[in-house]
Amino acid sequence: MKAAVLREVGKPLEIETVAIGKPGPREVLIRTKAAGVCHSDLHFIEGSYPHPLPAVLGHESAGIVEAVGSEVRTVKVGDHVITCLNPYCGHCEVCLTGHMNLCISPETRRGKSEAPRLFKEDLNGGTGPMAQFLNLSSFAEMMLVHEHACVAVRKDMPFDRAALIGCAVTTGVGAVIQTSNVRAGETVAVIGCGGVGLATINGAAIAGAGRIIAIDRVPAKLELAKTFGATDVIDGSQVDDIAKAVIELTGGGVQHSFEAIGLKATAEASFKMLRRGGTANIIGMIPIGTKIELHGPDFLGERRIQGSYMGSNRFPVDMPRLVDFYMSGKLKLDELISRRIKLEDVNSAFDELKRGELARSVIVFD
Repeated sequence: MKAAVLREVGKPLEIETVAIGKPGPREVLIRTKAAGVCHSDLHFIEGSYPHPLPAVLGHESAGIVEAVGSEVRTVKVGDHVITCLNPYCGHCEVCLTGHMNLCISPETRRGKSEAPRLFKEDLNGGTGPMAQFLNLSSFAEMMLVHEHACVAVRKDMPFDRAALIGCAVTTGVGAVIQTSNVRAGETVAVIGCGGVGLATINGAAIAGAGRIIAIDRVPAKLELAKTFGATDVIDGSQVDDIAKAVIELTGGGVQHSFEAIGLKATAEASFKMLRRGGTANIIGMIPIGTKIELHGPDFLGERRIQGSYMGSNRFPVDMPRLVDFYMSGKLKLDELISRRIKLEDVNSAFDELKRGELARSVIVFD
């Protein structure tokens, strides 16, 4: 199969022919139909987060089940599925207490003594392993995953929009509804209006937030944020202190803030813009080694700061619901896609991500 491979940090992905294994007892082989180009992949390309190389990247995807292992019970051949990068075992402590997004059980991955799911054949007939990225590797024509890394959805859902639910939408909407439990009428600020940020704004609108403030440095993204439900916008390039601007705009700060960029300064600002009793949610991937500095006395006002990983999802339940939200017109996915591309154009999509020009490019497979 064709796949986009990262061989060296800081270098463009290479389109190569990669071999893929057959499903084990609890594994599913999926024909990839669409894959979003997410900023999280860029963190690994640029080296902000380490990963074994060479690796087939990609983690936001949808496709059709081609084959299943002998013990698979959750999907069947022909099902349309959305993938999720956090497979769960179903019986560890975090799974049993309703936090399956935090499961790190090794049983959902192949062991070191087992054949790799992805490998490269050399000219002499030998093979070398290719690392699977975030349990998926969806920049490829096929995916071989644990059965708890995908969920079947209704077949009238378009694949390109379904793929976005696999990461950006689940992350953004879930952060609002599940991680921070935004209630009707409450005030929300979202820093960063890329794919995840726009999904967060959309989630806040679905939750009934009374005021939704979008913050970005790109005017076109702020205009787009209004179509997703933002009631107010702040151009970060035009103000010296975004936290101060939010406090002045709201008369005291917001009850929920969401940082969707992954920077020290914006993470700190997300906490500073809270009113007493407010909660700051860090969605963005802050680079390893970065320290966040907060003003200690602010905690006396019962302000909180917390992480949100993949929207605290329970994806077998959440993703079909998000599909229904889209099909009923509540969830905006058409507007989230800036362009549809071929696998060979993946590097240009990352260049646009670096420039902050687009919401989301989606790779569409034939």
